[in-house]
Amino acid sequence: MQKTILLIEDNEDIRENTAELLDLEGYHVITADNGLEGIRQAQANLPDLIICDVLMREADGYTVFRTLLEDSSTRDIPFIFVTAKSETADRAIARAIGTCEYLIKPFDEKELFDCIRGLLSGPESLR
Repeated sequence: MQKTILLIEDNEDIRENTAELLDLEGYHVITADNGLEGIRQAQANLPDLIICDVLMREADGYTVFRTLLEDSSTRDIPFIFVTAKSETADRAIARAIGTCEYLIKPFDEKELFDCIRGLLSGPESLR
């Protein structure tokens, strides 16, 4: 069964390129260009996994993650932050909110797909 990934990214080039990579890998991709739209898409479509930028207009990635964790229909969706922010403190903020992965831009395809496969294989992969 084809897995659905929600990609929340405000940079159009990155969003389009990443969506194309995911599509070519066989995933069904839904996109959102800001955090509020991402929250709406997540609640409406209940994707199998969410990839979300941290720094965005409308609502940042941390707000998106917190909001989805508070909703019983979206709290268990695996979540990957993608960001150019590589500070350890930023990663700590994300992990303090909940269980997630954190990829630093620019990331390569293998790193992205390894992370996705790990999360989609189940919670035991996060331990």
